[in-house]
Amino acid sequence: MSRVKRGTTSLKHRRNVLKQVKGYRFGRSKKERQAKEAIAHAGNYAFAHRRDKKNVFRRLWNIRINAAVRNLDAKESAAINSYSKFIDKLKKKEIVLDRKILASIAKDNPETFERIMKKVS
Repeated sequence: MSRVKRGTTSLKHRRNVLKQVKGYRFGRSKKERQAKEAIAHAGNYAFAHRRDKKNVFRRLWNIRINAAVRNLDAKESAAINSYSKFIDKLKKKEIVLDRKILASIAKDNPETFERIMKKVS
């Protein structure tokens, strides 16, 4: 059986690892062992932050809805003057709109949001 030299395989693997860490600082972009460790950590952070992003957006939607509710309350003396009261009334009236949709309506179509507020109160 002929002898197999593994240099090309190792070199290919090293190139692929270093290509993934292009732009990293210090030894993490030049040394294979540090690069592998950096890739592992980056993967963990990416996984965790994909989950965190969903929480961040949900908070943003709540803030937008609250701002729209308070803005309309300032214009008219409505009984609903906070986010929590608005969501409570929505549930009692059985209006099924999720927070993402409500936030986009509040931001892009304030007149439609105003009609929803009137329907709820």
